[in-house]
Amino acid sequence: MYIVETYSVAVIMTVITMLCWGSWANTQKLAARNWRFELFYWDYVIGILLFSLILGFTLGSTGEKGMNFIENLRQADLSSLSGALIGGIIFNLANILVAAAIAIAGMSVAFPVGIGIALVLGVIVNYIAKPQGNAMLLFLGVALITVAIILDAIAYRKKAAQSQKVPTKGIVLSIVGGILMALFYRFVAGSMATNFEQPEAGLLTPYSAVLIFSIGILLSNFLFNTILMKRPFEGVPVSYDQYFKGAFKEHLTGILGGMIWCIGMSLSIIAAGKAGFAISYGLGQGATLIAALWGVFIWKEFKNSSKIVNLLLTLMFVLFVAGLGLIIVAGS
Repeated sequence: MYIVETYSVAVIMTVITMLCWGSWANTQKLAARNWRFELFYWDYVIGILLFSLILGFTLGSTGEKGMNFIENLRQADLSSLSGALIGGIIFNLANILVAAAIAIAGMSVAFPVGIGIALVLGVIVNYIAKPQGNAMLLFLGVALITVAIILDAIAYRKKAAQSQKVPTKGIVLSIVGGILMALFYRFVAGSMATNFEQPEAGLLTPYSAVLIFSIGILLSNFLFNTILMKRPFEGVPVSYDQYFKGAFKEHLTGILGGMIWCIGMSLSIIAAGKAGFAISYGLGQGATLIAALWGVFIWKEFKNSSKIVNLLLTLMFVLFVAGLGLIIVAGS
C-alpha cells in the first residue's frame, strides 16, 4: 500500500483535504436549486462508499510496504472494525446536522461555526490521545481559529439583523453538529495501526479504516436520513419515491460531492502516519476557511452587508490563515 514518507508530503495531503472538505458542499448548493438536501444526501453517502472502494483497490493494494487492503480486512479484529464503524455513525449524524445548517444559514456560516468547533475540539481530543508536535504552537493556532469562529458568528447575527430577521436554527445546528464532528475522527484513528509499514495484528490500515468508516455512514443513514426525510428541519417531508424519480444529473451531483469529501478523508488519514492525528485533522478542518471563501465570494451570502460585517469577515479570514499557519509549523 502507499505510505507517506515525509512531513512535507503529509502537509500537501492535508491541504488537499482542506480543499476537498471545504468544497464538497458546493455540490449541495448546486443541487439545492431543484433537489432537497435530504435526497441529495443519499447520493453523497453513496459517493463516499464508492471512493473508499476505489482507493482500497488502487493505492491500498499497490506498493511493497505495509499490508494489502484485502489482507488487512481479513485479519482485522472486532474492536478495530467496530471503532471505525462507530466513527462513521457519529460522523453521519454530525454531517447531517451541518448539511442542514448549510441549507438554512449558508456555507459562510455553517462551516466556520460547525466545522470550526469541530477543528478546535477535535485537535484537543486527538492530541490528548496521541501527542505529536509543538503543543504551544498547536494550541495557539487553535486559539486564533476559535476567535475567528466567534467573529464569523457575530457577522452572521449582524447580517441577519439588517434584514430584521435573526434566525438561530442555522447556528444551533452548526454548533451541535460541530461538537459531534469533533469526536468521529478519534474512533477511526483508534481503530488503526500506529505503524503503517508494519501494522499491528488486528488493527486497520488507512485504506481499510476508510472503507469500514464509510459502511458505518451508509448503514446509519437508513435511520438518520429516513427520520429527517419524514421530519425535515425545513420544508415539507420528502419520500423515497421522489428520490428514485430524480434526474441522473441530480444523482451524479450528490455522488460527486461524496467522492470529493472522501478524497479529503482518505488523504487526512494517510497523512496522519507522518504528521500525527491531531495536526492532520486540524489542518484538514481548515476547510472552514475554504467554505467561507466560497460562501462569501462565489455564493454572495454576505452581499450588501454593512462595513462592520465586512470588517468582521476580513478579521475572521486573517485569523484563520494565521491559526492554520501555526498548526503547520507546530508539526514541523
